[in-house]
Amino acid sequence: MTFQKIKVLETIRQGQIGGGESHVLDLVKGLDKDSFEPIVLSFTHGPMVDQFIKLGIKTYVIETLKPFNISTYKAVKKIMVDEDIDILHAHGTRALSNTIFPAKSLGIPVAYTVHGWSFHQDQSFPVRRTREISEKYLTNQVDRTISVSHSNQRDGLERFKMKRSQVINYGIDLDRFNANRSLQDIRIELGIKEGKTVVGFLVRMTIQKDPFTLIKAIAEVSEVTRDIQFLFIGDGDLKQQCIELAAKLKVSDMVTFHPFRTDVPEVLNSFDIYILPSLWEGLPIGMLEAMAMSKAIIATPVDGSKEAIISGENGILVPCKDHHALAESILKLQHDKALRSGFGKAARKTVEEKFDLRMMIQNNEELYHSLLLRMKMAA
Repeated sequence: MTFQKIKVLETIRQGQIGGGESHVLDLVKGLDKDSFEPIVLSFTHGPMVDQFIKLGIKTYVIETLKPFNISTYKAVKKIMVDEDIDILHAHGTRALSNTIFPAKSLGIPVAYTVHGWSFHQDQSFPVRRTREISEKYLTNQVDRTISVSHSNQRDGLERFKMKRSQVINYGIDLDRFNANRSLQDIRIELGIKEGKTVVGFLVRMTIQKDPFTLIKAIAEVSEVTRDIQFLFIGDGDLKQQCIELAAKLKVSDMVTFHPFRTDVPEVLNSFDIYILPSLWEGLPIGMLEAMAMSKAIIATPVDGSKEAIISGENGILVPCKDHHALAESILKLQHDKALRSGFGKAARKTVEEKFDLRMMIQNNEELYHSLLLRMKMAA
């Protein structure tokens, strides 16, 4: 008797590499291929798509930057029919809004992972309210809504009643992100002088990550010491403005701007301190990866960040947009190597206990089985 694998369409809004995209990569790579056959649908090309193709994962791209794009539905439905999809797992609002209706028309069960809600505080009231209404509608259409943090789940439940909601935290590959294994030293490549404390900012430079507050903090730090090098690794809408602000505040020599790199463990290994002054988050994968690499963390107490970091135990939390507190924390950790080391060890332990990749994959596999069982019982 031939065992029929469960075919899961994993869909995400874009092919660029970010937190949600890294999660999908890890999930698809880690699924038990004896039981599951993952197929990927992205709504743009990019390095994530390239990686899936290299891995031999069947991957489709339908180009669109719009949510609820009716013109994509026919092509999406064709993929679902041709591939005989058993489950749709949509990652993010755009991916869900462009796949939910074809899936529903075919009776395919749908899981929706929220990688941070599409509504947040920097939006005007009309935009925020429209997105809340959209999320309410979408979560009512799916068979299971998965939040990556308890904070995100609470936000959804407070604004609209989510049916069949659960939390599945992100998981980190503890073998790949391990500071004890042999890793290339990229400080030499980047021209960082020996003995300098390296503070890393590894993100897409957007309003969400608040790079301007960090640069203002660097200006304050420069008044005390210039023996710190800040690495801004990544691209994004605000990168050029960040370069200009660093020049205006006369700290360009303290900040190295470098494009996004795929050798993330090596990049993180070059940091002494990892900074993430976000204004909102789902659960920041980059921060969890830095924690797994035993790095001292400075973050803001938003959403999933405050669930992973207990200030004073495995890192430091500072208020959003507070460049004074940020500068003070940077100087504190730069001065106290023992404190940095202690935070780093505690951070690694936190990831081992709560954010292990194997646990995340197992939780998703159990979810897929439960969706199919529920569908069979309802039939």
